[in-house]
Amino acid sequence: MSQGITDTEIFVGNSAAVSGIFATTGDPVLAGIRAYFDMVNSGGGIDGRLLRLVHIDDGYDPRKAVEAFDALVHGKKVFALVGQFGAPVVEATLDDIRKTGIPAVYFATGAGKLYVERALTPEAGANCYPIQPLYITEGRVMAARAAATFKAKKLGVIHTADRTGSDLMQGVSLECRELRMECSGREVPTSLEGLQEAVSAIRRTGPDFLILAAPQAFFPEIAREVARQGMAVPALTTYLNGVITIAQKTDACVGGQFDIYALNWLNYDGERRQNLEDAAQWLGDYAMNGYAHCGWTGAHFFCEGMRRLAGEKPTWENFRTAMESAPLAIPFGGAVNYAGGQRMGTQEMSLTRIDLAAPIGWTEVDGLRSVDELLRSL
Repeated sequence: MSQGITDTEIFVGNSAAVSGIFATTGDPVLAGIRAYFDMVNSGGGIDGRLLRLVHIDDGYDPRKAVEAFDALVHGKKVFALVGQFGAPVVEATLDDIRKTGIPAVYFATGAGKLYVERALTPEAGANCYPIQPLYITEGRVMAARAAATFKAKKLGVIHTADRTGSDLMQGVSLECRELRMECSGREVPTSLEGLQEAVSAIRRTGPDFLILAAPQAFFPEIAREVARQGMAVPALTTYLNGVITIAQKTDACVGGQFDIYALNWLNYDGERRQNLEDAAQWLGDYAMNGYAHCGWTGAHFFCEGMRRLAGEKPTWENFRTAMESAPLAIPFGGAVNYAGGQRMGTQEMSLTRIDLAAPIGWTEVDGLRSVDELLRSL
């Protein structure tokens, strides 16, 4: 038996902030994991084993996260980790996760350190299973969307100098090279000093499409400066900005001068509507909380991997083989394929546009599509 496995139980670890300012994210993520495990346990567990979640509050503190990792893996000896939350926490513990080889399913971040196109060993990240889009992957989708949906020929990219903006820019550049599409980028510090000059430099290149690769704290002001300088080409941003508060702030800044789009990876149409209704029965007050849906998804992926063992010994190596055996469907989205060591998160994202009349401030323009699917339309 692997650590964390008995004849009757499977012990799973989680380190997430449920105190401090990040509890508004950590609480629902944890609630989603617990709710899914409760649902599975109500049906008798997996292969006769009940799921036991061992949680430690790391407060979004990298130092505490390292201590929590040690306590969970070496102290409690859990079988796997599910739902680590936040780039600082993940980056502080990722090397240890890879060194130990413990399965780690779902990271509530798009941090670029998780992105691996072919991970064949734990040291390379084969034991890590990201689900939500990694920013490098999202950057690739952005460029593919620009080319396929908007028939763009010349991209202009303004990105922040933080990890989010830099990773997005890396992905855009990778895909533009594949497409042989012209792309000009300008970086701005998170202080936004020099923003006017950066936008002016991009404007002079004459782009027919803009990508504004910046997180929530900076995106509305970047859009404001783009509008102030009279640019009127469509602009696309990250899924991080696809919430109503950012739609309202950005619309006030831009005033309809140009269309603003955002990607999204969660989708509740068709059969996914039933998945949402099923989850709502277990999520209680978090039934319509997107972060809870993320936690539910992480737990679902872990359980699907365990179900695929189908009587095989529950070892770390067998779990990896099971996870790579076929794509896994996101209950509220597309799918993730881990075959051949792919560790890039989902590549299927939908396209939304600011629409303040819509319940979440954004309305879907086109459904979930992968990079490959988008490029087939060229």
